Amino acid sequence: MKMIVIGLTGGILTGKSTVSEMLAQRGAVIIDADKIGHEAYEPHTETWQQVIETFGREILKENGEIDRKKLGEIVFSNPQALARLNEIMHPQMHSMMREEIERLRGEGVEVVVLEAAVLIEANWTDLVDEVWVTIAPEATAIQRLRNRTGLSEDQARARIRSQLSSEERAKHADVIIDTDCELAEVEANVEELWQRLHAHNKGVA
Repeated sequence: MKMIVIGLTGGILTGKSTVSEMLAQRGAVIIDADKIGHEAYEPHTETWQQVIETFGREILKENGEIDRKKLGEIVFSNPQALARLNEIMHPQMHSMMREEIERLRGEGVEVVVLEAAVLIEANWTDLVDEVWVTIAPEATAIQRLRNRTGLSEDQARARIRSQLSSEERAKHADVIIDTDCELAEVEANVEELWQRLHAHNKGVA
C-alpha cells in the first residue's frame, strides 16, 4: 500500500494541533516541524555553528544550547535577521524531514502528517502529497490567542497578521478544514477525510 504524506498547516490557533491529534488517534504518524527545528539547533551541529556565526555567541546558554528566547528577540524585530535565520534553518529542516519520511516509508507506514506552520512559506510542499489547511476567522483566532496567552487584542492581532493569511494559505490547499464550529463537527470532518484517504489508497475511489 502506497504511503500518503499530508502536509498540515494553518495560522496560529486555527486548530492545526487539534486536527493533528485527531489524525494521530486514527493511526497517522506525525512529524512535528517544531521538534525537527529543535533537533537542528542541537549543540555542535552544522546548523548550530551557522546560527552562532551569524548571530553571535551571546545567544548561547551556559550549557552551549541556543537560547531560543534571545534569538527570537533578535529576529522577530528585524525582518532581515529573520530571513537570514530562515535561510539557514529551512533547507536543513527540509533535509531532516525528508529523511524521516523515507525512514517511515521503509517501515511501511500508511499515513504520515507533516505538521508545519510554515509549510508553504518555507517551500516544503514538495515533501507532501496533499496540503491540508486549517482556517478560522481572524476574530476567532484573536480571541483564542488572548484566552491562551493574556495578550491584548492589538498584540494578538499583530502576531496573527505577521503570518501568512488563511486566504493565502487556502490558495495552496487540497483540503480546507474550517475549525470555527463545535469540536464534534471538526472531528466528523476529519473522520470523513480519513475514510477518503483510505478508500483512495485501496483504489476504491
